[in-house]
Amino acid sequence: MCRNIRTLHNFKPPATDEEILASSLQFVRKLSGFTRPSKANQAAFSRAVEQVAQAAHELLDSLVTDAPPRNREAEAAKARARGQPFPLRRGGPRRLAGSSTKQRLRGCPARRLSNARQRR
Repeated sequence: MCRNIRTLHNFKPPATDEEILASSLQFVRKLSGFTRPSKANQAAFSRAVEQVAQAAHELLDSLVTDAPPRNREAEAAKARARGQPFPLRRGGPRRLAGSSTKQRLRGCPARRLSNARQRR
């Protein structure tokens, strides 16, 4: 739900209004628990998004740093590199994608104990 909440400070070029608004929308969605508010809550939801966006603008405008601005493309490349799968360990992955909870717990000692009790 919070994929658009990103660090927006100290980038060259600076954060756009669209990026700030997208982060504000995700923040309000997270706080409220709504991805789409009902008609009764739409006005309050929209007002909250606007107020959070305004506060974010004020914050970003007032922050000061001595660090050189970061390059957006370089940071995006780093993020993509972090998202790449790691080489498999010698024993393979610990859990298979799509395996059920029952299959994953089969080797768990507590699960074996409870299964033994059920069989009695």
